[in-house]
Amino acid sequence: MRSPVVLTTAAALFMLVVAVHPSAQGGAPQPQGGGGRGGGGRATFPAQQRPPGDPALIARGNGLYGVNCRACHGVDLRGGDQGGPNLLRSDLVLNDQAGELIGPVVLKGQQGPGGRMPPISVTADDARAIAEYIHSVAATMRGQGSPPLGPPAVLNVLVGDPTAGAAYFTAKCGACHSATGDLRGLGSRLPDPTALQNHWLSAGGRLARRDGRGRPASVTVTLDSGQRVEGTLVRIDDFYVVVELADGTQRTFGRDGERPVVDVRDPLEPHKQLLATYTDNDIHNVTAYLVTLK
Repeated sequence: MRSPVVLTTAAALFMLVVAVHPSAQGGAPQPQGGGGRGGGGRATFPAQQRPPGDPALIARGNGLYGVNCRACHGVDLRGGDQGGPNLLRSDLVLNDQAGELIGPVVLKGQQGPGGRMPPISVTADDARAIAEYIHSVAATMRGQGSPPLGPPAVLNVLVGDPTAGAAYFTAKCGACHSATGDLRGLGSRLPDPTALQNHWLSAGGRLARRDGRGRPASVTVTLDSGQRVEGTLVRIDDFYVVVELADGTQRTFGRDGERPVVDVRDPLEPHKQLLATYTDNDIHNVTAYLVTLK
């Protein structure tokens, strides 16, 4: 039986529950019959009329949700350790049909009275898979959002092979981390295996920061004149790059294709790249290995 994947990343659909109801956004599908909880046999939400999802897409979404969302929203979507809201009671989730409402929040993030959810670094197809998985879980809950039956599941994340985990660590992590250096005694410092798994998956918690910055990235902007401006990256998109200088002031440069030349050095980039490649076995094996670092 697969152990759910845990990652303390705040990029976990944090604002879905405070999103504007689709009826205020226009274009939301209207309920059409069905066996929902609405009066007269009519379904209350379009999501209650959805046909069963593609099992392969749901399985893919399960993994993505575990890595990106579970720490905030919980294994059952009712809220997790990082304070994310209950997705089962979100109007946005209940009115979403095929990721058209959930997807933009996943990809772009959202600001609202309950806090800020930064965007999650996944593709549009990944966002659709996450939405499909959320719907699959919601469909199993009694009354489309009531608490699940039975006591909470007791998780056991120590199901991996420490030897395979050591090999993976050496190949993928050894260039930056050392079992006898920065990670020495990690298993003793974090004796709870779930907390330890959260710790390494989130790069020591830096990927979980809700301000979206985590550990600041440095940037060098080389102007056409040859002048180089160096500092901390505040923002970058296709049109502008904003740099915070050593004295705390900021400079903004317009971008036109590859001009000016912008070199971003993000210390968390290796972790971000690995997030898209982890398999369940990789995560279980590395956790089983790190537990041994006493």
